Amino acid sequence: MNITLKIWRQKNKDDKGGFVKYQLDNVSTEMTFLEMLDYLNEKLVHEDNDEPVAFDSDCREGICGACGLYINGRPNGPQEGVTTCQLTMSAFKDGDTITVEPWRSKSFPVMKDLVVDRTAFDKLIEAGGYISVNTGAAPEANSIPVPKKNADRAFDAGICIGCGTCVASCKNASAMLFVSAKISQLALLPQGKVEAKERARNLVKTMDELGFGNCSNTGACEAECPKDIKLTNIARLNREYYKAY
Repeated sequence: MNITLKIWRQKNKDDKGGFVKYQLDNVSTEMTFLEMLDYLNEKLVHEDNDEPVAFDSDCREGICGACGLYINGRPNGPQEGVTTCQLTMSAFKDGDTITVEPWRSKSFPVMKDLVVDRTAFDKLIEAGGYISVNTGAAPEANSIPVPKKNADRAFDAGICIGCGTCVASCKNASAMLFVSAKISQLALLPQGKVEAKERARNLVKTMDELGFGNCSNTGACEAECPKDIKLTNIARLNREYYKAY
């Protein structure tokens, strides 16, 4: 199929940037979205003698969260429950115009083209998204029993991959879903209770300092999350935060 791409191009973080149109022919519906961008870049380099479009990717298996893009007005495109690297070109039709942008957030500044700096998420993890344990031999697996209900909820929160879709989908660019997933994962387990109050205070404080917005209460983050992280985690974050004071 033949498509028109309207892609955000920006030389560096200080450049104003803008959209550039590209015509791409003979695109296979079996390609993933990133394979299509690879195909475009091959054409730009070898046929057009142009600079390739910069974009992030790593695992290309929906695990690392590095590939997130804003596609036709939606994070990760039109298919439900997938990261950008899992999006296939079968979701589009011959003759379509596809608009591709980077995440838009003050906390995720654009570095080049479709690449954003998500160091803010790393700083949130450093602020409290961990537990402190004594090193040494691994404890017996059943020495700290955890109710299955709690274990399941902790696992459901722990599958967050830090892709930033929640930030990109929120009109306030809030990181509440990401932070709440980290809070919930640890608050539900005995190992996380020791530092629970300090963790809640530090994560919320750091989130505000990094410029993320407040929760918009629209549920867009849950609706667009490729890992189906639930809003109930935000309720748990609020409870943990209130208990911390």
